[in-house]
Parts: sequence; structure tokens; C-alpha cells
Amino acid sequence: MRFSLKRTSLSPLLLAILLNASLASGNSAKAHRRAVVSGQWTIVRNGTTGVSGMQLAVTSENTVIVLDKVEHNPLTVDGHIAWVSEVNLETKAIRALSPASNTWCATGSFLSNGTLVSSGGNPVVITGEDGRQALRLFTPCNDGTCDIFENQDVIRLTSKRWYPASVRVEDGSVLIFGGSMINGFINNASIINPTYEFFPSKNINGFNSVQIPSQFLHDSLNANHFPIMMYLPDGTIFVAANEKAMILDWKTNTETRLPDIPNGVRITSPFSAGAALLPLTPENDYTPEVLICGGSTLPDSTDTRSIQPQFPASDQCSRLVLTAAGIAAGWQVETMPQARIMPELILVPDGRVVIVNGAQTGVGGTGSGENQIGESNADHPALMPVAYDPAAPSGQRFSSDGIPASVIPRMYHSTATLIPDGTIMLAGSNPNVDVSTARFPTEYRMEFLSPPYMSRPRPTYTELPATVDYTQTFTLSVSLPDTASNVSVALMDPGFATHGVHMDQRMLKLVSSLSSDKMTLTVIGAPPQPCTLRVPLPLCCYG
Repeated sequence: MRFSLKRTSLSPLLLAILLNASLASGNSAKAHRRAVVSGQWTIVRNGTTGVSGMQLAVTSENTVIVLDKVEHNPLTVDGHIAWVSEVNLETKAIRALSPASNTWCATGSFLSNGTLVSSGGNPVVITGEDGRQALRLFTPCNDGTCDIFENQDVIRLTSKRWYPASVRVEDGSVLIFGGSMINGFINNASIINPTYEFFPSKNINGFNSVQIPSQFLHDSLNANHFPIMMYLPDGTIFVAANEKAMILDWKTNTETRLPDIPNGVRITSPFSAGAALLPLTPENDYTPEVLICGGSTLPDSTDTRSIQPQFPASDQCSRLVLTAAGIAAGWQVETMPQARIMPELILVPDGRVVIVNGAQTGVGGTGSGENQIGESNADHPALMPVAYDPAAPSGQRFSSDGIPASVIPRMYHSTATLIPDGTIMLAGSNPNVDVSTARFPTEYRMEFLSPPYMSRPRPTYTELPATVDYTQTFTLSVSLPDTASNVSVALMDPGFATHGVHMDQRMLKLVSSLSSDKMTLTVIGAPPQPCTLRVPLPLCCYG
């Protein structure tokens, strides 16, 4: 079966013009040059997802797709239980979707034509097919008729994958990396799938439409499920798993090792940390820098039977600038206000990273070891979001000022994502084998966390093009509040979220200028840099 990846233009889903920090905070002149907006945050509970939100992705201005494992959800489709839904963000209406196989522990990335590729999964549970070799395709639509295409007799992975990761590369295809051949609490040499592959498949480096071996996946055992992957401006891929990190040049199948994660902190499942590629901006010359927060120092050789939900999580955040000088300087370590396992790091349009979800003790997974909380391997929910400002001075980057705490534990199998209106959607949590009302129950309720910019006067605009080529300059007619002095514009890719990992999440600030009469905003569709700064996909554009 052949698929077209044709879409070489940026297709903004939304332009939400946010006021620069100069009218927001009245702080230092340096702060004024950034877009950070101070003030009160809000959190509201509104609607449900129909299936528990283990996996989450924005599919249009008004919809998200929510993927769960096969379990006894109340939502049904075609006469059987449902495990995937589409949620309308405006009406909160739920539409059940119908994959053929078990999506538990699958990964997801969007092709450049806007089709979501869900790959890998779990053996049969209750109903449906074995999902470990599955490729599921979902092309969003506006009329409520689209569904998931899945037929393993027509398209499938070249090998079984449980807990893989994925990343979209510059030609618009998806690289699917690692995982296990069979289930296991922690990856190990007897079950690992130490390879990667592409969809659509490639004939590359002597490997024609087959899996490609990775020494890094052997070397990062154990505990390298759901590796962290980030596509970099030079067309290579940052990969981190367990305590290890590398740069993968997929065009030559070359691995270049990076310094280990500091202080023995493990960062991938079941010792899951959160991670983000920090905003790429003209001010930092689009220099890539990664941030990894949380995880665990529990040895990866620990007997599963001795896992305890009270084992402390890590409060470490580590940053690494991915230049020769930055790599030589090594990881720069900071301390979060609160230890976290399974946190989510969400990029928001004002340039900050918002840390949500997870727990303060234990590890990921269910039903392992001793003294579980119900079936949960973790305890002490991390209910307080934390905003991290990467441009602030060291020691002043973390803050929960003005942020309300959630009252819903978001433990194992929870998710979060930025949605097109600029708020953060929180969903899921189910550290149980099936639907449960245990202390940490199966969770269907959605929450929406609104940063302060959501309550500020909103500019209006006209003349936004439907698509924008990479180097195209376009202009908007804008009407700004009287207090506005300037605006900035950024492209946001919310990516695909599962297990605290955000495949393809990205923020790219564009070059823009406001006319002297403050009525016209001129924007360059992408920086005059290699196209890998912005891997092609329909996007959200914020200003």
C-alpha cells in the first residue's frame, strides 16, 4: 500500500496572538524582551474522554484523539468495548473509533501529510488483534466520518514492538525505534527489539525495508522502553534512554555518544522522566538544547519483586546544549521544587515549559513488587504544576506562583498536551490492569490548565493564509490592545504524548516585525535555515 507524504507547506491551524512580556509583568527590561506573561492561572474540569487517556494527540483546531489499552471502558463501538476516541474540544462530544488491535504501549507520530501513524502495541487482551506489529493510520477529517485504517495483511511493522518510540524526520516519514518483542516490566537482553525502521519503508544504508540494528539499544539496557527522541535542526536525532544519550544520524546509521545523564538518574520507563527540546528561537540562533526532568536512581537490576511505591523519585532536571562546546561542558543540573516520576513537560507559546502529572515516589507500571497502592507502583501524586522558564537566570526558573493544584491524581498512563487555544489538556491515569475504582482509579475526566495569557485582552487579525511555504513572507492585519507594544509569533507542534514521552513536540519562534502604526504584522514562514528546523506537518501558529 502506497502513501503520499506530499505537503511541503506549513499549514497553521490557528494564529493566537499573545502579548509580549512588556505589557504583562512590568519586570526587568530583559524580561520585557521575552513573551512570558505573569499572573493567575486557572484549572477547570470539563468533560470526559470516553476511554482512559493513555495516549493523546491534537488532530485539528477542535479535536484530539485519545488512545487507551483494551479494557472494559463504558464507551462502545461496533458492538464491543472501545479503546480509542475522538473528543471535540468545543462541545466535549465523544466519538468512538475502531482500531483492529490493542494500542496499549504503542507510539505515535504524524506523517507530513497529516496522517497519524500509531505503531506497535500489546498482545490480545479481551478482544481485538495482537498490536505489537500493527501500523494504524488515522487521517483527521472535519465531518466526523474518518476512522482508523488497520489491516496487518496490507501494512505492518517489520517486527514486533512493545513500548517503542518514534520521531518524524525531514522527508515527512516516521522512524520507529526500539521496544520489546514481548511484554516485560523492564526491557532486557532476552526480550529487546534492538532495531529501528521507517514508515513508509526505505532502502537506506544497505537495509531495504527491514529493521536496522542499533548498538545504543543494547548498551542502554536495561530500562530503555519508550526512548526519548528529538529531531534536531541539522537533521540528526537526539536519543536518550536509561542513563545513556546519543546523536543518531539516520542518513548514515551513525551513533555518536553523549555524556551520561548525571548522578545515576534513569529517565526511561519504568523510571520515566519528562523531556522537551527547548524553544528554537532567533535569539538563541536556533541552537538545540534538551531538558530532562525527574526519573529515578533505582538500579535497573532491581528484582521486580522488591519494587516499592515509596522509593523516592528524582528531583533532578538536566540541560544539555547540543553544540560541540555545549557537549564538552556537559549536562547542567538543576533541582525541581518537587521530585517526580512520570512527569509531562509541555511547551507553551510564551516560551516556558510546564511540568504536570506524575508521582513523587515509586516507578511506572502496575502490579510489580510489594505494597502496591491498589495496583499502582507509585504513590504520592504530584498535583502541583510547575512553570519552568528556560530563559530566566539559574535558580529563578521554577515557579508555581499563581498556579492552582489539580485534585485529580494523574499517575501511570496519564497524558497531557497543549491544545490549539493555548491551554493545557490533562487526561487519563490508570495504574491498573483493567478499569478500576481503586485508590488511583481509571480516570476519564479532562482538566484544562490555562496560563495567564489566556485571560489577557486578545488581539484580532485577518488575512492568515491557509498554507505557508517555508521561506514565504506573509502579512496580517492586526488590531492590538492599547497596552500592547509588540508581538511575537511561534509555530507549535504538540506532538503525540504517552507515558510522559512527547514524540515530536516542538516550538519554533518565527522572525516577525510589527509596523510602526501597529496595524500590520509581517512574518517569515520559517527561518532562512535548513528545513529541518521545522519538520513538515500541519501546525498551530501562535503570536
